Amino acid sequence: MSLSVPLHEMIRAIRSARTQCEERGVIQRECAAIRAQFRQADNGGRSHNLAKLLYVHMLGYPAHFGQMECVRMIGSPRYSEKRVGYLGAMMLLDEKQDASLLITNSIKNDLSHSNQYVQSLALCTLACMGSAEMCRDLASEIDRLLRASNSFIKKKAALCAVHIVRKVQDLGELFAPAARSLLTEKNHGVLHGAVVLITELCERNPETLKQFRQTVPDLVQIMKGLVISSYSPDHDVAGVSDPFLQVRILRLLRILGRNDEAASDAMNDLLAQVATNTDSTKTVGNAVLYETVLTVLDINSESGLRVLAVNILGRFLLNNDRNIRYIAMTSLQKIVGTDHNAVQRHRGTIVDCLKDQDASVKRRALELSLALVSASNIRSMMKELLLFLSSCPPELRSQAASGNVHIHCMIVLHTNTGSAGGDVRDETVPNLIQLITNTSELHCYTVHKLYRALLTDISQQSLVQVACWCIGEYGELLLRGECQEAEPVQVSEDDILDALETVLQSHMSSPATRAYALTATMKLSTRITDNVDRIRSIVSIYGSCIDVELQQRAVEYNALFKKYDHMRYVRKSVAFFMFFISTIFVSMLSLLKINCEKQSDSGLTVTLTASNCTDSDISSFTLQAAVPKSVQLHMKAPSGDFLPSQGTAKVTQMVVLSNPNKVGLRNLWLRVSYSKQGSAFQDTVQIDSFPGFSAAGH
Repeated sequence: MSLSVPLHEMIRAIRSARTQCEERGVIQRECAAIRAQFRQADNGGRSHNLAKLLYVHMLGYPAHFGQMECVRMIGSPRYSEKRVGYLGAMMLLDEKQDASLLITNSIKNDLSHSNQYVQSLALCTLACMGSAEMCRDLASEIDRLLRASNSFIKKKAALCAVHIVRKVQDLGELFAPAARSLLTEKNHGVLHGAVVLITELCERNPETLKQFRQTVPDLVQIMKGLVISSYSPDHDVAGVSDPFLQVRILRLLRILGRNDEAASDAMNDLLAQVATNTDSTKTVGNAVLYETVLTVLDINSESGLRVLAVNILGRFLLNNDRNIRYIAMTSLQKIVGTDHNAVQRHRGTIVDCLKDQDASVKRRALELSLALVSASNIRSMMKELLLFLSSCPPELRSQAASGNVHIHCMIVLHTNTGSAGGDVRDETVPNLIQLITNTSELHCYTVHKLYRALLTDISQQSLVQVACWCIGEYGELLLRGECQEAEPVQVSEDDILDALETVLQSHMSSPATRAYALTATMKLSTRITDNVDRIRSIVSIYGSCIDVELQQRAVEYNALFKKYDHMRYVRKSVAFFMFFISTIFVSMLSLLKINCEKQSDSGLTVTLTASNCTDSDISSFTLQAAVPKSVQLHMKAPSGDFLPSQGTAKVTQMVVLSNPNKVGLRNLWLRVSYSKQGSAFQDTVQIDSFPGFSAAGH
């Protein structure tokens, strides 16, 4: 190839190469020729050679040797060379290279050039690769151009100012006055740049945000002009007037109206107008509507406007475009907690999306469907969810079986042995136990359903653990044989103990599961009358168990039988007796045990013992407690703040409670804080009452 080969011939030669090796040879020869011409002092084809080098760079080959040529060409008086030089600077230079500092003075000179196109080149380059030092040096020049009379320059200066604010946040105050004045411009390009700049300023400085809230009426007027304007060929896109500017204004209004009642009120009417007048048959109209919905849901909007926004998302669910359906469900999921009833109106459409072929749409539909389960729709929703569970892909089965949702849904999913199986996650057990505890009206239904599940299959460890805990807490509800939500069944004391003994003796039961069953057996000793000796016998057997955890539980329970057996049937002392072996389940932690030793009628020592049976270590573990003012609380130093995985070590802490007035102690609050896998967690548990710690002296 000759040294004067044109760019198009070089491209043709590269494209005609049959192998990568042949292509590499063509490029190496051409790069050698370009280097040779760069060394010549009088080179009339500099822009031509640099253009070829930029094409080589686009193909991924080294082109760094052209950096200094870019610097020289930027300083050229010729526009043709300057244009290629600036293009090369944007492609070959960045702020980490010293060569970028060499063009600072050239950019400053070109920002004052009489030719608007030369100014434009300098602005684009600074906005593309300007370093923090360059931004500080040239910020005043950009502020000057923001006030220029040329709209072509002002819109590019606004976007350049955005880059400067991102690089040096402190310079935002410099551009704020000029940015506000740009909102009076008629040119859409200038308005677009101004809105982007104001958005950047407001997101980075709370004080600036307060100042720009005063511009809400101006933005509303601009937006109204776009909505009701007649056809304009320069700005029309599929029947929508300048949708790009509309979207930018809506995003800025969302920032200005967030957590501000006055600003939100000023834009409510506009948002309703946009929501009702925008054409939703075209993608561009849907883009504007989606931004409108996000703004409505993020500001302090009226309730009727929020319902309108949710209905728009409901229409999106019927769209043939899967991308639109996906973003609709993502948005609905964010607001289902605050606008639950409005989202419920679209439950049928959401459930239909479970049948979608797209995996991401199906996953979003599942998450939203689980969030919509309530007592009023449990029966219909369960049919749909179980049908989905029987045919859903494996990666979604765990999510469907372990979602932390309404107690009805959790029970059905866990007792559906053919579907959930081993896909239930470890944290499901404490999550479900916490849900059952907090839903007192469903205790009878829950214990009946889980007892039947226990009789059917004890291979699912998560299910068995929850069932054992529930039977230990609410076993007396089984003995009554009455439950409105479940079919009536007659269960005897022996039946319950037989079920728990089956779990204890099964080879499928893990040590943790046996611990649940043993504790449940012990708890039942306060609620049954004819089988206390059998319970004592069961507990005694495990006093010599090879598993240390199970052995410790059995020994402690045997001690309770010997020392506090006289308290078993004292009505007011039942809860106190059970408090000795109470276990509080905290999400992610496996369990938190509470053991009490009554010193006197007005004194009680509580030992808090925490263990971690998950697969990840826990650090920064702390326990805090709070009691009523009538009770004095003294917490001693804990044994540590680190809980290794798999329960290999424990943390204990002593709490001394003094009750000088001998009043009934109620509402002990425990707060657990810890870090796991780099994330901080906190959970609060309430102990409702201490029947044995009162004026009665029990």
